[in-house]
Amino acid sequence: MRRWWLVAGRGLLALWLAVPAAFAAEVSPQQHPAGAAIASAHALATEAGLDAIRAGGNAFDAAVATSAMLSVVEPISSGIGGGGFFLLHDAKANRDVFIDARETAPESTTPDVYLDKDGALDPDRAENGPWSAGIPGLPAALVHLAAKYGKLPLKTTLAPAIRVAREGFPIYERLAVGYASRSKVMERYRGTREVFLADGDAPKVGETLKQPDLARTLELLAERGFDGFYRGEVAKKLLAGVKQEGGKWRADELAGYRVREREPLRLKYRDWDITTSPPPSSGGVALAQILQILSGWDLQKLDAPQRTHLVVEAMRRAYRDRTIYLGDPDFVEVPLVRLTSRDYAAGLRASIHPDKATPSALLSGQPAPLEDEETTHFSIIDAEGNRVAATQTVNLLYGSGMIAPGTGVLLNDEMDDFALKPGTPNAFGVMGFEANAPKPGKRMLSSMTPSFIESPDKAIVLGAPGGSRIITQVLLGILAFDAGMDPQAVVALPRYHHQWFPDAISAEPGALDAATVQALQAMGHTVNAGEPTWGNLQTVQWDKRTNTLSGGSDPRKPGGRADVLLKAVLPAPSP
Repeated sequence: MRRWWLVAGRGLLALWLAVPAAFAAEVSPQQHPAGAAIASAHALATEAGLDAIRAGGNAFDAAVATSAMLSVVEPISSGIGGGGFFLLHDAKANRDVFIDARETAPESTTPDVYLDKDGALDPDRAENGPWSAGIPGLPAALVHLAAKYGKLPLKTTLAPAIRVAREGFPIYERLAVGYASRSKVMERYRGTREVFLADGDAPKVGETLKQPDLARTLELLAERGFDGFYRGEVAKKLLAGVKQEGGKWRADELAGYRVREREPLRLKYRDWDITTSPPPSSGGVALAQILQILSGWDLQKLDAPQRTHLVVEAMRRAYRDRTIYLGDPDFVEVPLVRLTSRDYAAGLRASIHPDKATPSALLSGQPAPLEDEETTHFSIIDAEGNRVAATQTVNLLYGSGMIAPGTGVLLNDEMDDFALKPGTPNAFGVMGFEANAPKPGKRMLSSMTPSFIESPDKAIVLGAPGGSRIITQVLLGILAFDAGMDPQAVVALPRYHHQWFPDAISAEPGALDAATVQALQAMGHTVNAGEPTWGNLQTVQWDKRTNTLSGGSDPRKPGGRADVLLKAVLPAPSP
């Protein structure tokens, strides 16, 4: 039975070691996958990516097409009014690069604008409407990917998304239920009402959602590239829409947005070379820290409750450091060397009592809020060996709830990911301090953790949505692959999580058995067992021994089915 390592937190088998940034996985340039594979959260997005491959494109073209289609069919999760991270492996150059398309704070940003008259954080302003929105980064990322890494023009890769935006697609349950939960906010804004109430009532399952303004915006992006969104017609409408609702964006800050290419973080775990996300993602640092803390124990010799206890205590310490030290590296000095060093991990390890939980100071015991609808991930491998792990988001369900009239662009509410009031939790129960305080042009901290793992036998792409729970999903996914599980089994495994604040272990049904829960409680842990499921892990795998492709699409969400994945595996083109 292969799931023993996860149930009750068992079997974290070995250590990861932080290694220098110059390290790169060695891949034989003569060896290529026998085709291409895509895993995404929606069949139309997967098919759009495959269309790009069929048209002669590579994984990077497929990423543009998949991302754009997700922006059309998953407005609850992501869109061109938001941002994301793209981890790329360029097989020809044998090079990895991290594309940071995180949103940036507008020039009008100051912490006091998010406080009420009593000086407390105003959740409505932080989470809804124009003040909650950062300058979008996703359109710039699509342009950058196409121009620097792709083979096809944007007119080709964006065509499927443009068509579906104009002609419409069937509304599915998640969109309708999500709209109902956010309708009071979304119906404040004229642009949003024009899209979602176009037929006079709220969206219903089976109805067709058409977005002609979004189709026009995507057409301009396809025709004019960067200027099609950040200057000209669309930019003017965005600025006018934000101003009409009381916000303050400027034309020069839209035109001044730029993606950042960053060096990925690289780690070693057993036979696996791991390439993952650097700041402003917190994911790679946390993954490195957790595994280096755990390297001090032979976990296989411990019983299930103690193994779980140690994993949770390692998670707790990594998330504490996330809160205190991590932020936009263009604005703050992030102590990466210290946070990922073995000596620092040894000091944290020494602070863990083998039989008692460490109380998290100043925390409540409430369950952590979930983010599983509001972010999306897709994974791609092509026949050249190129790989893409991409996670994109608008933050909460339907982002800020506001569509700028005439654009179809649903704006994000990523400003809530800043530490708008130091020491005050945001919508996901995560606190922050000065390192993640808002400043004009600064990028808010993220948990998005698109990652690659590679051994002599396999190359795997994975990532997930889930707010602060993304990191532990990716962690458990990596451990499952190391235990020999196939991709679909990996994405279906039950999950558990601890994030320092709140001071509680969250666990899906089946992740921790009753005896383990009881033992953890006796150690002083608060355990919320049997919580609703979370996340939407998407992964693809290249088995180099058999030269076969496979993948897994999370069954927790509609579209997460094996048949969707099977459609995504293509044979290599004939010579």
